[in-house]
Amino acid sequence: MTATTEINNIISEENLVYKKTDVLLDNEMHYCPGCTHGVIHKVIAEVIEEMDIQDKTIGVSPVGCSVLAYNYLDIDWQQAAHGRAPALATATARLMPEKYVFTYQGDGDLASIGCAEIIHACNRGENIVVVFVNNAIYGMTGGQMAPTTLENQVTATSPYGRDCASTGAPMKISEMVSLLPGTRFVTRQSAETAGAVRKLKKAIRKGFENTREKKGLSFIEIVGTCSSGWKLSPTQSNEWMKENMFPYYPLGTLKDE
Repeated sequence: MTATTEINNIISEENLVYKKTDVLLDNEMHYCPGCTHGVIHKVIAEVIEEMDIQDKTIGVSPVGCSVLAYNYLDIDWQQAAHGRAPALATATARLMPEKYVFTYQGDGDLASIGCAEIIHACNRGENIVVVFVNNAIYGMTGGQMAPTTLENQVTATSPYGRDCASTGAPMKISEMVSLLPGTRFVTRQSAETAGAVRKLKKAIRKGFENTREKKGLSFIEIVGTCSSGWKLSPTQSNEWMKENMFPYYPLGTLKDE
């Protein structure tokens, strides 16, 4: 056997073996102390491992705090331009319908520059999962006001509090997309307690199961904290979230078909 023949045999498709590893990589995270992203990453990793779909899952992360998500979850990833993750996920899922495709987006990304993309992807009912992290602020770029910023909430660009008379009311994205025919599962969860994490994990798993059954788009909003943007400690952030965000963004499932 020649060296060339031996090499061809090694790299031939039938000899390729996917080497499974832990989905959650042992890398130090760049997220701020108390940030919800780390918990969400762990939950997604656990669901992927338990469903045994590590080699079939593709994540799409756009601009935002989650831009480096590929450093922490050992799956295939694609990088999208700001707000364009649903468009890229649409193409990926249509070209590779056997894959489990999900986007991982913040509120500044999804609800602002990417509002058109998410609305139309939901309306079309693309067979993807959307993980939407809502912390009511632009976390990565300095704590500016986002579409989800609460009324009177202080941010870098609303130092006297959000004035709804000039900026409009905070957008309830889950309520909006739940009205569209293409969404099959729309839920709003959190991750500040063990019980909340268990509910979140159940929701994310249901989203991936919907993808497997070709049911259409699953939209999972997660109300989270941004200690740095809010200028609060992690403990204070959790309390502020419960006192201020939960009443406006109530937890629970809005749609399940």
